[in-house]
Order: sequence, then structure tokens, then C-alpha cells
Amino acid sequence: MIAARNLGKRVTTAAGTLEILAGIDLEIGARETVAVAGVSGSGKSTLLGLLAGLDLPSSGEVFLSHYRLNDLDEDGRARVRGELVGFVFQSFQLLAGLTALENVMLPLELAGEQDARAHAAGLLERVGLAARLQHYPKQLSGGEQQRVAIARAFATEPAILFADEPTGNLDNQTGERVIDLLFALNRDKGTTLVLVTHDEHLAGRCERLVRLESGRVVGDARTVQHA
Repeated sequence: MIAARNLGKRVTTAAGTLEILAGIDLEIGARETVAVAGVSGSGKSTLLGLLAGLDLPSSGEVFLSHYRLNDLDEDGRARVRGELVGFVFQSFQLLAGLTALENVMLPLELAGEQDARAHAAGLLERVGLAARLQHYPKQLSGGEQQRVAIARAFATEPAILFADEPTGNLDNQTGERVIDLLFALNRDKGTTLVLVTHDEHLAGRCERLVRLESGRVVGDARTVQHA
């Protein structure tokens, strides 16, 4: 489902060239749940951005399904993301001028679904927000906003879901409830999940743990929970 081969990312700074990732070889199969863990600055979010086609590598190649992302321009990568990918971010990234219902309807409407309103309402009910359909993001708690974001991410039933520190802005109790929901939906939909986190407890809930250190893979193994 996802493959990275000899992946590298470098950026030019005033102090010279900074190597963020180097020599990343990674394959993720359909329906796998994979955590990418490491300390801040280890390259986790950069790797996620490259795997999702949000950025291009400085070296190496990335495949999503049968697409080689290196061969595509930004419009082409956007089409692949629209076809295959859902996202959940730490900062929720809801549109402030849209209600919860409208935020979830948006990707469905872009995909041309005729019954977007009913589908979105059903998803929000699934995440426990049936009474919040007409509320705007500023009227929702952080946990509620992240549940809207999860409903939106699953709306088009993506083959792959990328989650970048999905509980980073939530307290522990709220974060645990949100993650329970994320994994429950992921099991129901049979989605491949790639989750970036510095939280070891959260990482352990995935089937597989890929550990980064200074931009390199230093560990890749099934977790104890799923051994």
C-alpha cells in the first residue's frame, strides 16, 4: 500500500544544508496500523508529509498504491490524495466558517456524493456528535473538534489514513477517548493507518512501531501488544 525506497530530505539553511531524513526504506501493507515514533526533531512529521505526497523527497522514491509520487506534479499528487488518503492533524484544521456538519460534508461534496448531508450526519452521530451538527468549531471543545476531524477523515472511506500527533492538543482522558474512536473506526473501515506520535502508550496500540532517530530508522518491529 505504501513504500519508501532510500528516501531522503534535505533543506538549505543560512548555516548550510540540513539533512532531515536519510536512507529511509519502509513498506506498509494494506490494513496495517503503524506508529512512527521518536523525539521531537527526529523527522517524524517530515516522513509523514513525504509518504502522503504533501512534499517531495530530495532523494529516493515514494509509492502510494500503484502511484509513484515522484512522477506526479502537485495537481497529480492532490488527485491521488483525494482518491486514497485521509488526514487527522494535531491542530484539527477545521474550517472556522463552516459548521461541524458542513466540515464533514465538504470532502463528500468535492467527491461528488449526492447524499453528502445524510452521510456526514451519520458519521457525526457515529462519533457522538449528533447534537453538535450546527455548531461551529469555536463552539466545540478540543476533543469535539478532533472527533469532527476524524469523521471528516473517514468520510470518503480512504484506503490510507495519516494521523500526525492526533492527541497532541488534548488532555490525557480526552485523548484516550479520541484514540479509542480512531482505532474503532479504523477497524470498521479496514483502513491502513500511519500514526506519528511521541506518545509511547499510543504507539503501542498500533501493530507495528517504526522508530526514528536523527532522520534514520533505528527500529521497525511488531509491538508487544500485537506480537
